[in-house]
Amino acid sequence: MGFLNLEGKNVLVLGVANRKSVAWHVGKTLEEEGAKVIYSVRSPERQETTAKLLKDRPVYVCDVERPEEIARLAEDVGRDFGSLHGLVHSVAFANYSDGFKPFHQTKREDYLQATAISSFSLVELANAFKPHLDPRASVVAISISSLTITAENYGYMSPIKAALDSSVRFLAKSFSKDTQVRFNTVNPGTLKTSASAGIPGYLESYLYSEKLTFRKRALDTQEVANAVAFLISDRSSGMNGASMTLDAGMGINYFDEEVVRLSMRPEK
Repeated sequence: MGFLNLEGKNVLVLGVANRKSVAWHVGKTLEEEGAKVIYSVRSPERQETTAKLLKDRPVYVCDVERPEEIARLAEDVGRDFGSLHGLVHSVAFANYSDGFKPFHQTKREDYLQATAISSFSLVELANAFKPHLDPRASVVAISISSLTITAENYGYMSPIKAALDSSVRFLAKSFSKDTQVRFNTVNPGTLKTSASAGIPGYLESYLYSEKLTFRKRALDTQEVANAVAFLISDRSSGMNGASMTLDAGMGINYFDEEVVRLSMRPEK
Protein backbone atom coordinates (compact mmCIF):
# COMPACT_ATOMS: atom_id res chain seq x y z
CA MET A 1 0.00 0.00 0.00
CA GLY A 2 1.52 3.31 -1.10
CA PHE A 3 1.40 6.60 0.76
CA LEU A 4 -1.37 7.96 -1.48
CA ASN A 5 -3.57 4.86 -1.07
CA LEU A 6 -4.75 5.02 -4.69
CA GLU A 7 -4.65 1.28 -5.35
CA GLY A 8 -7.83 0.14 -7.09
CA LYS A 9 -9.33 3.64 -7.27
CA ASN A 10 -11.14 4.61 -10.49
CA VAL A 11 -10.02 7.98 -11.87
CA LEU A 12 -11.23 9.65 -15.07
CA VAL A 13 -8.65 11.87 -16.83
CA LEU A 14 -9.79 14.21 -19.60
CA GLY A 15 -7.51 16.00 -22.03
CA VAL A 16 -4.73 13.73 -23.29
CA ALA A 17 -3.46 14.93 -26.67
CA ASN A 18 0.11 13.59 -26.79
CA ARG A 19 3.10 12.62 -24.61
CA LYS A 20 3.66 16.24 -23.55
CA SER A 21 0.12 16.69 -22.25
CA VAL A 22 -0.34 17.43 -18.57
CA ALA A 23 -3.18 14.90 -18.68
CA TRP A 24 -0.85 12.14 -19.89
CA HIS A 25 1.68 12.79 -17.11
CA VAL A 26 -1.17 12.81 -14.60
CA GLY A 27 -2.62 9.54 -15.89
CA LYS A 28 0.73 7.82 -15.93
CA THR A 29 1.51 8.95 -12.38
CA LEU A 30 -1.86 7.78 -11.09
CA GLU A 31 -1.30 4.41 -12.78
CA GLU A 32 2.09 4.11 -11.10
CA GLU A 33 0.31 4.62 -7.78
CA GLY A 34 -2.06 1.75 -8.53
CA ALA A 35 -5.15 3.63 -9.72
CA LYS A 36 -7.36 2.42 -12.55
CA VAL A 37 -7.23 5.35 -14.96
CA ILE A 38 -9.97 5.91 -17.52
CA TYR A 39 -9.21 8.34 -20.33
CA SER A 40 -11.42 10.68 -22.33
CA VAL A 41 -10.21 12.39 -25.53
CA ARG A 42 -11.84 15.09 -27.62
CA SER A 43 -12.61 13.32 -30.90
CA PRO A 44 -12.35 10.04 -32.82
CA GLU A 45 -9.37 11.57 -34.64
CA ARG A 46 -7.65 12.24 -31.29
CA GLN A 47 -8.47 8.72 -30.19
CA GLU A 48 -6.69 7.49 -33.30
CA THR A 49 -3.58 9.64 -32.83
CA THR A 50 -3.29 8.64 -29.16
CA ALA A 51 -4.01 4.95 -29.76
CA LYS A 52 -0.37 3.93 -29.43
CA LEU A 53 0.11 6.07 -26.33
CA LEU A 54 -3.06 4.86 -24.61
CA LYS A 55 -2.96 1.25 -25.78
CA ASP A 56 -4.75 -1.32 -23.63
CA ARG A 57 -6.36 1.45 -21.59
CA PRO A 58 -10.07 2.36 -21.51
CA VAL A 59 -10.55 5.42 -23.74
CA TYR A 60 -13.81 7.28 -24.37
CA VAL A 61 -14.54 10.13 -26.77
CA CYS A 62 -16.13 13.32 -25.48
CA ASP A 63 -16.13 16.80 -26.95
CA VAL A 64 -16.93 18.84 -23.83
CA GLU A 65 -18.27 21.64 -26.00
CA ARG A 66 -21.30 19.39 -26.57
CA PRO A 67 -23.46 18.82 -23.45
CA GLU A 68 -24.97 15.67 -24.95
CA GLU A 69 -21.51 14.10 -25.20
CA ILE A 70 -20.78 14.91 -21.56
CA ALA A 71 -24.04 13.21 -20.57
CA ARG A 72 -23.16 10.17 -22.67
CA LEU A 73 -19.66 9.99 -21.20
CA ALA A 74 -21.06 9.95 -17.66
CA GLU A 75 -23.57 7.27 -18.60
CA ASP A 76 -20.97 5.08 -20.32
CA VAL A 77 -18.28 5.40 -17.65
CA GLY A 78 -20.81 4.88 -14.86
CA ARG A 79 -22.13 1.75 -16.56
CA ASP A 80 -18.67 0.31 -17.23
CA PHE A 81 -16.87 1.21 -13.99
CA GLY A 82 -19.44 2.05 -11.35
CA SER A 83 -18.14 4.64 -8.87
CA LEU A 84 -15.43 7.13 -9.70
CA HIS A 85 -13.01 8.12 -6.95
CA GLY A 86 -11.43 10.93 -8.94
CA LEU A 87 -11.87 13.15 -12.00
CA VAL A 88 -9.15 15.28 -13.60
CA HIS A 89 -10.14 18.15 -15.91
CA SER A 90 -7.19 19.12 -18.11
CA VAL A 91 -9.07 20.69 -21.00
CA ALA A 92 -8.67 24.13 -22.55
CA PHE A 93 -9.17 25.76 -25.93
CA ALA A 94 -9.07 29.25 -27.40
CA ASN A 95 -9.40 30.29 -31.01
CA TYR A 96 -6.30 32.28 -31.86
CA SER A 97 -6.59 31.73 -35.62
CA ASP A 98 -6.82 35.49 -36.22
CA GLY A 99 -3.74 36.13 -34.07
CA PHE A 100 -3.62 37.98 -30.78
CA LYS A 101 -5.59 41.21 -30.51
CA PRO A 102 -6.06 43.72 -27.68
CA PHE A 103 -8.40 42.26 -25.08
CA HIS A 104 -11.17 44.73 -25.86
CA GLN A 105 -11.27 43.38 -29.44
CA THR A 106 -12.08 39.85 -28.29
CA LYS A 107 -14.95 38.37 -30.29
CA ARG A 108 -18.02 37.30 -28.35
CA GLU A 109 -18.18 33.92 -30.08
CA ASP A 110 -14.52 33.16 -29.34
CA TYR A 111 -14.83 34.15 -25.68
CA LEU A 112 -18.00 32.13 -25.14
CA GLN A 113 -16.58 29.06 -26.90
CA ALA A 114 -13.39 29.18 -24.85
CA THR A 115 -15.43 29.62 -21.66
CA ALA A 116 -17.68 26.67 -22.48
CA ILE A 117 -14.73 24.37 -23.14
CA SER A 118 -12.15 25.59 -20.65
CA SER A 119 -14.31 26.51 -17.67
CA PHE A 120 -18.02 25.71 -17.75
CA SER A 121 -17.41 22.17 -18.98
CA LEU A 122 -16.22 21.35 -15.47
CA VAL A 123 -19.60 22.39 -14.07
CA GLU A 124 -21.38 20.22 -16.63
CA LEU A 125 -19.07 17.26 -15.97
CA ALA A 126 -19.59 17.56 -12.21
CA ASN A 127 -23.35 17.64 -12.67
CA ALA A 128 -23.39 14.69 -15.08
CA PHE A 129 -21.05 12.55 -12.96
CA LYS A 130 -22.57 13.39 -9.56
CA PRO A 131 -24.55 10.11 -9.40
CA HIS A 132 -21.38 8.16 -10.23
CA LEU A 133 -18.93 9.89 -7.88
CA ASP A 134 -17.90 8.14 -4.69
CA PRO A 135 -19.12 10.19 -1.69
CA ARG A 136 -15.46 11.07 -0.92
CA ALA A 137 -14.29 11.54 -4.51
CA SER A 138 -11.83 14.25 -5.52
CA VAL A 139 -12.12 16.48 -8.60
CA VAL A 140 -9.05 18.38 -9.81
CA ALA A 141 -8.87 20.98 -12.58
CA ILE A 142 -5.69 22.28 -14.22
CA SER A 143 -5.57 26.07 -14.14
CA ILE A 144 -2.69 28.60 -14.35
CA SER A 145 -0.60 30.33 -11.71
CA SER A 146 -0.86 33.84 -13.15
CA LEU A 147 -4.56 34.56 -12.66
CA THR A 148 -3.93 38.20 -11.76
CA ILE A 149 -1.21 38.80 -14.36
CA THR A 150 -2.16 40.53 -17.61
CA ALA A 151 -0.12 38.27 -19.88
CA GLU A 152 -0.66 39.78 -23.31
CA ASN A 153 0.28 36.69 -25.27
CA TYR A 154 -2.20 34.53 -23.35
CA GLY A 155 -5.03 36.58 -24.76
CA TYR A 156 -8.45 36.25 -23.20
CA MET A 157 -7.70 32.89 -21.56
CA SER A 158 -6.52 34.42 -18.29
CA PRO A 159 -9.98 35.68 -17.23
CA ILE A 160 -11.49 32.38 -18.39
CA LYS A 161 -9.04 30.43 -16.21
CA ALA A 162 -9.95 32.77 -13.36
CA ALA A 163 -13.58 31.77 -13.95
CA LEU A 164 -12.50 28.11 -13.74
CA ASP A 165 -10.91 28.70 -10.32
CA SER A 166 -14.02 30.52 -9.10
CA SER A 167 -16.25 27.72 -10.41
CA VAL A 168 -14.22 25.17 -8.47
CA ARG A 169 -14.88 27.03 -5.23
CA PHE A 170 -18.60 27.19 -5.94
CA LEU A 171 -18.71 23.51 -6.90
CA ALA A 172 -17.00 22.65 -3.62
CA LYS A 173 -19.69 24.57 -1.75
CA SER A 174 -22.55 23.19 -3.84
CA PHE A 175 -21.51 19.53 -3.49
CA SER A 176 -20.97 19.94 0.25
CA LYS A 177 -24.73 19.97 0.78
CA ASP A 178 -24.98 16.20 0.42
CA THR A 179 -21.51 14.75 -0.29
CA GLN A 180 -17.88 15.00 0.78
CA VAL A 181 -16.67 15.33 -2.81
CA ARG A 182 -13.78 17.79 -3.00
CA PHE A 183 -12.90 20.25 -5.78
CA ASN A 184 -9.47 21.85 -6.15
CA THR A 185 -7.21 23.29 -8.83
CA VAL A 186 -3.53 22.91 -9.56
CA ASN A 187 -2.15 26.18 -10.88
CA PRO A 188 1.20 25.69 -12.63
CA GLY A 189 3.55 28.26 -14.05
CA THR A 190 4.84 28.08 -17.61
CA LEU A 191 5.28 24.56 -19.00
CA LYS A 192 6.71 22.93 -22.11
CA THR A 193 3.61 21.47 -23.71
CA SER A 194 2.42 21.22 -27.30
CA ALA A 195 -0.50 23.52 -26.51
CA SER A 196 1.75 26.26 -25.12
CA ALA A 197 4.10 25.97 -28.09
CA GLY A 198 1.29 27.27 -30.29
CA ILE A 199 1.05 30.55 -28.38
CA PRO A 200 2.91 33.37 -30.21
CA GLY A 201 5.80 34.68 -28.15
CA TYR A 202 5.52 31.87 -25.60
CA LEU A 203 9.20 30.94 -25.79
CA GLU A 204 10.27 34.41 -24.68
CA SER A 205 7.71 34.36 -21.85
CA TYR A 206 8.87 30.89 -20.81
CA LEU A 207 12.53 31.95 -20.64
CA TYR A 208 11.62 35.14 -18.78
CA SER A 209 9.48 33.31 -16.22
CA GLU A 210 12.26 30.79 -15.74
CA LYS A 211 14.56 33.65 -14.71
CA LEU A 212 12.00 34.67 -12.09
CA THR A 213 11.93 31.30 -10.34
CA PHE A 214 14.07 30.95 -7.25
CA ARG A 215 15.82 27.93 -8.70
CA LYS A 216 16.27 29.46 -12.19
CA ARG A 217 14.54 26.44 -13.69
CA ALA A 218 10.98 26.32 -14.94
CA LEU A 219 8.38 23.90 -13.73
CA ASP A 220 8.46 20.34 -15.00
CA THR A 221 5.20 18.75 -16.13
CA GLN A 222 5.84 15.81 -13.82
CA GLU A 223 5.78 18.17 -10.86
CA VAL A 224 2.24 19.14 -11.87
CA ALA A 225 1.25 15.48 -12.13
CA ASN A 226 2.65 14.80 -8.66
CA ALA A 227 0.51 17.59 -7.20
CA VAL A 228 -2.61 16.31 -8.96
CA ALA A 229 -2.03 12.79 -7.64
CA PHE A 230 -1.79 14.19 -4.11
CA LEU A 231 -5.05 16.12 -4.51
CA ILE A 232 -6.83 13.08 -5.94
CA SER A 233 -5.74 11.03 -2.93
CA ASP A 234 -7.28 11.06 0.53
CA ARG A 235 -3.98 12.44 1.84
CA SER A 236 -5.25 15.87 0.80
CA SER A 237 -8.61 15.40 2.55
CA GLY A 238 -8.32 18.79 4.27
CA MET A 239 -8.15 20.67 0.98
CA ASN A 240 -11.39 21.73 -0.69
CA GLY A 241 -12.10 24.75 -2.88
CA ALA A 242 -8.38 25.48 -2.93
CA SER A 243 -5.91 26.52 -5.63
CA MET A 244 -2.46 24.97 -5.34
CA THR A 245 0.07 27.28 -7.00
CA LEU A 246 3.13 25.58 -8.49
CA ASP A 247 5.54 28.11 -9.96
CA ALA A 248 8.88 27.55 -8.16
CA GLY A 249 8.58 31.02 -6.62
CA MET A 250 8.04 32.88 -9.90
CA GLY A 251 5.01 34.81 -8.69
CA ILE A 252 6.76 36.40 -5.71
CA ASN A 253 10.18 37.08 -7.21
CA TYR A 254 9.52 40.16 -9.34
CA PHE A 255 12.54 42.03 -7.97
CA ASP A 256 15.08 39.29 -8.55
CA GLU A 257 18.52 40.93 -8.72
CA GLU A 258 19.48 39.32 -12.02
CA VAL A 259 16.18 40.16 -13.72
CA VAL A 260 16.33 43.78 -12.53
CA ARG A 261 19.90 44.10 -13.75
CA LEU A 262 19.08 42.70 -17.18
CA SER A 263 16.00 44.87 -17.59
CA MET A 264 17.93 48.03 -16.71
CA ARG A 265 20.91 47.27 -18.93
CA PRO A 266 21.47 50.11 -21.43
CA GLU A 267 20.71 49.08 -25.00
CA LYS A 268 23.72 48.95 -27.27
